[in-house]
Amino acid sequence: MSVSSEIASPRRIALNPAGLFWFVLLVVVGLPVYWLGLKSLGTAWATPEYSHGPLIPLISLYLYLRELRMHPPAPAGTPTNRLPGILLVFAALIFGIFGNLVRIPDVVTYAFILWVGGVMLTSMGWHQGRLHWKPVLHLIFMLPLPQFVYWQLTIFLQLVSSELGVWFVQMAGIPVFLEGNVIDLGVYKLQVAEACSGLRYLFPILSFSYLFSILYRGPLWHKAVLLLMAAPLTVFMNSFRIGMIGILVNSYGIEQAEGFLHFFEGWVIFGACVGILFLMAVGLQRLTPDPKPLADTIDLDFTGFADEARRIFGITASRGLIAAALVSVGVTAVFLLTPTPARVEPPRDSFTVFPRTVGAWSGSPATLDREVEKVLGANDYVNITYAAPGEASYVNFFAAWYETQTEGTGIHSPEVCLPVGGWEVFSIDPTSVSMPGTVYGDFTVNRAVIQKGLSKQLVYYWFEQRGKRMTNDYLAKASVVYDSLTMGRADGAMVRFVTEIGRDEPEAEADARLQRLMAAVLPKLPRFIPE
Repeated sequence: MSVSSEIASPRRIALNPAGLFWFVLLVVVGLPVYWLGLKSLGTAWATPEYSHGPLIPLISLYLYLRELRMHPPAPAGTPTNRLPGILLVFAALIFGIFGNLVRIPDVVTYAFILWVGGVMLTSMGWHQGRLHWKPVLHLIFMLPLPQFVYWQLTIFLQLVSSELGVWFVQMAGIPVFLEGNVIDLGVYKLQVAEACSGLRYLFPILSFSYLFSILYRGPLWHKAVLLLMAAPLTVFMNSFRIGMIGILVNSYGIEQAEGFLHFFEGWVIFGACVGILFLMAVGLQRLTPDPKPLADTIDLDFTGFADEARRIFGITASRGLIAAALVSVGVTAVFLLTPTPARVEPPRDSFTVFPRTVGAWSGSPATLDREVEKVLGANDYVNITYAAPGEASYVNFFAAWYETQTEGTGIHSPEVCLPVGGWEVFSIDPTSVSMPGTVYGDFTVNRAVIQKGLSKQLVYYWFEQRGKRMTNDYLAKASVVYDSLTMGRADGAMVRFVTEIGRDEPEAEADARLQRLMAAVLPKLPRFIPE
């Protein structure tokens, strides 16, 4: 991992028990702070999107040993500045403790990477350690994306892959229609689901291209091209895969989109992306005045790695290393001995007993599809369509409640999800509403007008966050972090009302109808979404 800049040539290393003790102590005492993040990594690596994760630390170790061979440590006794490493270790531990306090594993894992960099700078000193930032940066590829980024990227890639996939089908002369992420072939309909977004190829290929750009022997702009081409290449090839599935389904039946063939086609595309990156490297070499053969284009020499790895046994017990270890012991001891603030779980009623009749409105409940429930990730939800005598149309009431929004789950904004269902968002603006006689009073909602085909709907939605009504999902997530730290609460909900706008109906009438149901429903809501 990290070694001292005061170690002699690797072939003449003598075991230094004191230095090894302080280094091991520095590493071991930091692990309790990052345990929450490490557990979350294990869970994430069990999913297809991040199954490449366990390989990333091994590849980073390879890059580190490779660079250590290229930039050997300074001779023993050379003065070096270890203060930046000590400060980074301390800051990373504090950052990790903060992640534990707010119970956000993503914060803890990013702090862990900073800590790895701090350990390296402390062990090697600033002058030598700063040369090895690439292996540390590569560790980012083992981390799962923050949940709200993951879903926004997934939905965006679903839509892009659907559009390009339909284009490939049309190129084959097959009539096809796209509605959101549903490819309509007439006899068959294919849904470009979350698993088909391309993320499970994108992450490992991004990691591969990063490694590729480092190992490539050529000008810097060549490396930049190889790195930047990974994302568009993956999206394009995944779209080609979806198009090919559409063509095969149209010709040979729906079984072409299921089971082993679907899995096999995915791995073929992954291999094709890797092969194309190799061909691009060869092509870029042809643009240089003195092109190299393929064997010399990529530096894959492992010579001397064992000797470089043995340097760890001769690490010197420098004052900086001892100071960093003692600082880590103190910070971790405070973390372990200080009681973690208890999570507050306010009492609430289950949505299963939410009234089906509110005032003059009578409702009919419905459940979501299993896949939709999985994507929603809510602990509890209600989905009731209400109608009342004299009302021109129905009003649907939907609310999703989350016990915690900091541990890999959280609210998905309708603004992001609606296009997947084929809805076009015509407008979305904050709008003030007044609910006198309720705890809500005057507050702001997101008002959206959406359309799919001839159907036009009016949508109100907002985020219920522990007594606060919020319209911005990013600010809502920020408030979760603050309230988790100060109140011990991370629960919250998304509330949505939808009504159809008649063909000749003014939008103002739809607004009035929707607000009439809100006036009947909202007084009952605090039982189910605690203030």
